[in-house]
Amino acid sequence: MAVPVEPMIEVPLNSDDAHHRSEARSIGGIARDLVALTKPRITVIVVATMLGGVVVANRYARGLGLPEAGVLKILLSLLGNVLIVSGANALNMYLERDTDGLMERTKNRPLPTGRLSAEYALWFGLAISVLSLLILGFAVNTTTTLLGAFALVSYVWIYTPLKRKTTAALLIGAVPGAIPPLLGWTTVTDRIDAPGVVLFAILFLWQVPHFLAIALFRSTDYQRAGLKVLPAERGEALTRRHIVGYIVALLLVSLLIVPLGVAGPVYFGSALVFGAVFLGFGLMGLRASSDVRWARGLFGISILYLMLIQVALVLGA
Repeated sequence: MAVPVEPMIEVPLNSDDAHHRSEARSIGGIARDLVALTKPRITVIVVATMLGGVVVANRYARGLGLPEAGVLKILLSLLGNVLIVSGANALNMYLERDTDGLMERTKNRPLPTGRLSAEYALWFGLAISVLSLLILGFAVNTTTTLLGAFALVSYVWIYTPLKRKTTAALLIGAVPGAIPPLLGWTTVTDRIDAPGVVLFAILFLWQVPHFLAIALFRSTDYQRAGLKVLPAERGEALTRRHIVGYIVALLLVSLLIVPLGVAGPVYFGSALVFGAVFLGFGLMGLRASSDVRWARGLFGISILYLMLIQVALVLGA
């Protein structure tokens, strides 16, 4: 059956109006693509862990009778952290624009598709990275600024190139990835204390099973792009054992917050239960029958674990 088609009606447009509309659409598209360069979802997770560090550090300072960080200082530190993570992500996309084009998960990003020029991405990443360090340096403190600079440099210029050379890049990349809660800690204290190091260790250890789960169900994609991941290089069986080992270490380290005096029995019980559930799901991967669905499930469980452990840390009872 034929579908009736409405006759096309031509509406004359003023040439200036058409130009302005086209320009507006172009600016809007560029803005959306610049935001996409910052990997907003990852930035949100990072910001949440940084704020968790601020809350725990303020509680620690209060217990020792030390000054707490004020709202303005926290907000400026938050802005600096958002910009430093966004800058690192933008520069990462600039450096990986060729490999991103080879992977299903990333082929539609702004640079591989050509929606945004590589030069735009480079200058955007550099500009907000420099701005982030200026904000942290002038409005927060030296310790936080140096840690932020270290995280930026190690993520962009060490971790990113190493992804094509060795599976150890995951552990190297987990270092800058775990610094945000420590940045929250140093925002308040201007120093690195044992509880801050434990916050760093929790996020460091969490990243390994989280990203190994991704590597398991996206192994083919990573191989196509020439990136070195443990399942492809040393097999799935070893990868699954690594996942279990790191979850065990994560569970134990997460409990160290309590004897350091910044959380109580409610947190201890919560961390124990959340860690046990995470570990139980990880152990299921050692069965011969576990498959890609298990890896995807572990990925989801890992995100849920991080959210719940952050809530428990913030409550701190």
